[in-house]
Amino acid sequence: MTGTADAPVLVIGTGLSGRAIARHLHHLRQPFEIADTRDVPPALGELKAALPGVAVHCGPLERLDMARFREVVLSPGVDPRMPALSCIRDRLIGEMTLLRRALDNMTAPPLLIAITGSNAKSTVTTLVGEMAREAGCRTAVGGNLGTPALDLLREAPDAEVMVLELSSFQLETTAQLRADIACHLNLSEDHLDRHDGLSGYAHAKQRIFEGAGHAVYNADDTATTPGVLVPDHTSFTLAAPASEQWGLRCFDALMICHGDEPIMPVAEVGMPGRHNLANALAALAIGARAGWAIEAMRHVLHRFTGLPHRAERVVEHEGIQWINDSKGTNVGATLAAIEGIGSSLSGRLILLAGGVGKGADFTPLGPVMAQYGRLAILFGRDAALMADTLADQVTVLEVATLDEAMEQAWQQAKAGDAVLLSPACASLDQFTSYIARGEAFRAWLSSRPELSAGDVR
Repeated sequence: MTGTADAPVLVIGTGLSGRAIARHLHHLRQPFEIADTRDVPPALGELKAALPGVAVHCGPLERLDMARFREVVLSPGVDPRMPALSCIRDRLIGEMTLLRRALDNMTAPPLLIAITGSNAKSTVTTLVGEMAREAGCRTAVGGNLGTPALDLLREAPDAEVMVLELSSFQLETTAQLRADIACHLNLSEDHLDRHDGLSGYAHAKQRIFEGAGHAVYNADDTATTPGVLVPDHTSFTLAAPASEQWGLRCFDALMICHGDEPIMPVAEVGMPGRHNLANALAALAIGARAGWAIEAMRHVLHRFTGLPHRAERVVEHEGIQWINDSKGTNVGATLAAIEGIGSSLSGRLILLAGGVGKGADFTPLGPVMAQYGRLAILFGRDAALMADTLADQVTVLEVATLDEAMEQAWQQAKAGDAVLLSPACASLDQFTSYIARGEAFRAWLSSRPELSAGDVR
């Protein structure tokens, strides 16, 4: 048997998305097997208990006869360039292809809103989901954020709106997502090791527009402009908007506007930092296209203060703000955080950064640290590499751990300053996740005798 119609499907990967793919195929009663390149993946016992009778292959993929599988579904964490997959590249698909097929088979599929970007996609996805609910829509939110997309089909079968955050790993195996509204927020260097450089990464992100009904993009970032023909589009900018564009205008106060029409004062947006204004504008552009009431979206923008570990103000003590932006795992995210927070300070910014740099170029951080920074305290695996880049622009201090970095920041910070954890790197050299890194930041502050129990949020 060589990939015939009755042949099984192979699912590669047993992480969160891989298990969701397996559950989906099990629900459809399709024959499938599962593979993982690790000899003992963490979820192996759970997977076998949930899917008795399904063959699970652990270890090198070269042990498998790939020719006998009808299709091979890759979890997002599995690199499609693996040599073991070279003979079946025409049969490789991802979870979003399965999602599209499922939606095509629904009598009344939900409005599909897909959001990507190097940074802020979790914030905008959450924000758009809140706007949809405020507008009275039955709403499912997930994808790369929270619940895997395929699980949403069963957990929220009556959803009217599905809002998905999508990563480049999910998009690179997706040929035609055909989202009703597709949004690309921004592009900066990330995952260059996976995508063979920036051009490969940018190409993966552009796949979100394939077959889309409407595109939303960032007019201030040309890399987000759709590279394929999309029937309709809207853009947003932090400058004064053109007709039908979303942006900022100054009347008696700085206002969010749709063309010439003022929507709400910037001062009433609950999320801190100028970079979050771009996120608010993107969400408004999506919501307006979806037909949601402006008043409902205004209410959400007023009350939504952001996500944990994303420009999250943890405590202010003696005039010094301590801000957790542990989700800033690439240079673009950290650049946005420095600019957005630094521009609002009466003092200077102390940056805590470092970890696994993923081959990124840290040079863009230099000029903004020269403008806003007092000190860069660097820790983790690629601290020395980052120090070499920043040393000509700002005072640099290298330490071994985040705790040491925070101790130094406590000693150096002055009233009016902000201490910003925005590492520009992945966390896996010292932490299990960016969440664990952010919680370590919070825990260190909670342990300070100078701070009372209720001070640290």
